[in-house]
Amino acid sequence: PQRIALIASGDLSHRLLPGAPAGYNPRGSEFDRIIKESLERMDVERILNLPEDLIEDAGECGLRPIVMMLGALKDYRVEPEIYSYEGPFGVGYLVAGFRLQGKQGESEAGKGEKRVEGRPVERSPHVRLARESLEYYLRTGKIMPVPDPVPEGMEGKAGVFVSLKKHGQLRGCIGTVEPCRENIAAEIIHNAVAAGVDDPRFWPVELDELPEIDFSVDVLTPFEPVKSEAELDPKRYGVIVRSRGRTGLLLPDLEGVDTVAEQLSIARQKAGIPPGEPVQIFRFEVVRYR
Repeated sequence: PQRIALIASGDLSHRLLPGAPAGYNPRGSEFDRIIKESLERMDVERILNLPEDLIEDAGECGLRPIVMMLGALKDYRVEPEIYSYEGPFGVGYLVAGFRLQGKQGESEAGKGEKRVEGRPVERSPHVRLARESLEYYLRTGKIMPVPDPVPEGMEGKAGVFVSLKKHGQLRGCIGTVEPCRENIAAEIIHNAVAAGVDDPRFWPVELDELPEIDFSVDVLTPFEPVKSEAELDPKRYGVIVRSRGRTGLLLPDLEGVDTVAEQLSIARQKAGIPPGEPVQIFRFEVVRYR
């Protein structure tokens, strides 16, 4: 068989230092750090969900080649290695290699199964933790302890929503707008269990259903007030509406929610706020893991 090398070429931020080719922006180094960390962990969802304003502020030219490379690798288990990173002249240069370790879901014997022990293969550690948490609870009746050490990228605090779908239909969704636990890992564990057994819209999930259920995890940014609906975008921002102690939330980029009016209407309905009643509106972004 032929040996093939796929090369993705491009710079990271062009705005790392004063006097850089595209000018200076302090968010350039933030962009480069996220790309480096995400490639080290093969956290594809984090890269795909980078905020548009961060990408713009970074003045990059390498994100698209990276995304195309990750798309080519999506069906493979990959061992990443960062060889070097430097930022001379205010431009970020990252050199990395990715060795293929076989197809996703293949056993060591190379039989090519798409499931492991009857469960879908999950690439995202956030989603894997959510599934393991609900399975642990259904088997033991107890909340799974937070892994020690805490998984990378889950050490901080943030609101988290865990969504369950069965054959494409919602099967449960519970979350926290603001952090309630000691870290993101703990938020995922508790909200995964709640989505599975405490969502009042659905019967509790049963253990034998788990192989048919797909998990997703949304990690929320802090929410901010908006002055007008012109500041909203249902594909980019989730919304929170509040009035007289009632609160409704809708996550961003949901199928069938294409306009700001639809997004606000659904959020109002969830809160029990009638049309026309004045509300406070807040927006937030998410990093979505599937």
